[in-house]
Amino acid sequence: MVKFLLWCILLVLCWPLALAALALYPLVWLVLLPFRIVGIAVGGALELVAAILFLPARLLKAI
Repeated sequence: MVKFLLWCILLVLCWPLALAALALYPLVWLVLLPFRIVGIAVGGALELVAAILFLPARLLKAI
């Protein structure tokens, strides 16, 4: 909702810039999508490594 209100303010102040932002938003989203996917994969890999490293401590704690 906040993004929409900011866009409405931009539309009132400078409508060509607001329309350009509206048109370019999907393109920027598509360009940034691979980085988001890589971030999810790296985060998952790091969580797996942490789980493997902390497994002995969790097993000793359970005893």
